[in-house]
Amino acid sequence: MALGGAPVVREVSFAVEPGQCVGLLGPNGSGKTTLLRAIGGALPYDGRLALEGREVRDWPKRPLARRVAFVRQAPALSFDLRVADLVALGRAPHKRLLEGRTDADRERVEEALAAVEMEELADRSARTLSGGERGRAFLAQTLVQEAGLLLLDEPTAHLDIRHQHAFFERVRRLTRTEGRAALLAAHDLERAARYADHLLVLRPDGRLAAAGPPEEVLTPALIAEVFRMDAQVERPAEGPLRIRYCGPAEPTATA
Repeated sequence: MALGGAPVVREVSFAVEPGQCVGLLGPNGSGKTTLLRAIGGALPYDGRLALEGREVRDWPKRPLARRVAFVRQAPALSFDLRVADLVALGRAPHKRLLEGRTDADRERVEEALAAVEMEELADRSARTLSGGERGRAFLAQTLVQEAGLLLLDEPTAHLDIRHQHAFFERVRRLTRTEGRAALLAAHDLERAARYADHLLVLRPDGRLAAAGPPEEVLTPALIAEVFRMDAQVERPAEGPLRIRYCGPAEPTATA
């Protein structure tokens, strides 16, 4: 895939199926965010990106927004809204022009706010929220959007540990229980291994380094090669994979 004539993600082929969470890993500059934005229809691209068998570039914006939701690190707000109104923006792809909010829309907003433990902040100004609270509000906005594919770009960067755990548990329920699909860009290898069914690891040049189940992909050799860290990988009989970092890896010698 190329943007502006410059290759960004190269020689990568993958699919995200309903009921599946795919983790997208790689060092800074490897193309993770660019790939997510292209899939979400926010960037032009060369190459092939298909959604339900149709090129992403050929989807009209509103039908695409009903199918794909982008969850990113919580941005600063340049305008002021009540938290409930910010969350309700997720219903926009489902509404006709100038169509008002229905009782069903309001019910979905209330359910989403309760899901992220923000129902008591519904009437608060969104601009007064902390970074973590904004992150939870944007997650609620995604929930009411009801898209089948979630694009998650480091979505928990501003959340505390408890809300990080709650966020990923909800993603797990959305995929495994409701049959949605998720593509998760992350820097935390352990968290990606815990919540993703399948991993894609990009090299710094945007090429695919490895793909497969987390326990097969995350090896000390791959972590040293791609992330330049020496690490020990523990695979307990029960529980998630654990990684212990030992320090920067020595550059690979070349002949």
